[in-house]
Amino acid sequence: MVDLDRALLNPSAVFAAPEDVVSAEGLTREQKIDILKRWEYDARELEVATEENMPGPRTSCLESVIKALNELGYDHALDYEPPTKQGGS
Repeated sequence: MVDLDRALLNPSAVFAAPEDVVSAEGLTREQKIDILKRWEYDARELEVATEENMPGPRTSCLESVIKALNELGYDHALDYEPPTKQGGS
């Protein structure tokens, strides 16, 4: 059984790879998406840090996370929010 709270807090501590979330038993599709979205956020933060010459102890797995989300039929457009209420920058 997957420790959902721990997986949502730190997905890479519970799963070896994003693909493992997709194949995990005992989780709903929505729970898997929530876990992967958290992993995506962490991967994006790592990429920003790397770009700012502050590399972390591991490499980013952003591509794998996005692929796993796509396998679950997740649409990234659902999360889109314009930079301002007017939609401009």
